[in-house]
Amino acid sequence: MRVVFALVLVFATAAVQAQAIQAVTEDTAYTYLEHGRVSGPATEHVRAALTRAGFSDVRIDLYPWARAYAMAESQPNVLIYLIARTPEREDRFKWAGELMRINYHLYKLTAREDVVVDSLDAARRYRVGVMRSDVRQQYLQRNGFAHLVESSGNDANFQKLLAGRVDLVPLPRGDAARLCRKFGIDCATLTPVLALDALTVDLYMAFSPSTDEAVVERLRRAYAALKAEGHLVDID
Repeated sequence: MRVVFALVLVFATAAVQAQAIQAVTEDTAYTYLEHGRVSGPATEHVRAALTRAGFSDVRIDLYPWARAYAMAESQPNVLIYLIARTPEREDRFKWAGELMRINYHLYKLTAREDVVVDSLDAARRYRVGVMRSDVRQQYLQRNGFAHLVESSGNDANFQKLLAGRVDLVPLPRGDAARLCRKFGIDCATLTPVLALDALTVDLYMAFSPSTDEAVVERLRRAYAALKAEGHLVDID
């Protein structure tokens, strides 16, 4: 009987490891394409955890956030990162591990002297660029912002700011610096006008709700082991 149980366990483990995993993310300062491969510090954490968990059939893709989010909501074995863990999302995904904590600021073009923001209330009168299905959009909607302009991704959102089609955009400092480099502009042309302290969030990797719990637990344990052993450098 012990032999039979051991064989069942071996086959079950092998079946979990053999499942194809698709990891999805968006273009940020922590997740980006480099020489045709999805890279960045957050991606390296995810890749290390998947390797440690023994998943051999893994694909990592970069998409606009709304598309990545929709895939993770509806398809099995989809791992999405960096996704904010909020009360609204708690039961919509299976959470596999915290990757980092992030802070956001509202940014304007420095030359826009007509945009004066010293409080969240003052910011409500302006057009704010956001991304569909993003935690920043949800936060601003909850706080009564009626002039939100949606984009599919960070690049399009930033270009709207540069073109004057929006007045403000919420960004972490790392993304602001990366977008300045990408579009070849001096970051002095941007000014952070308001820290969104209430929007400080933990960003996770999380599986789609239809993913087998054994798959989720395997990655969860692998990532926890890597952190406990000190193999992962903090992302900031």
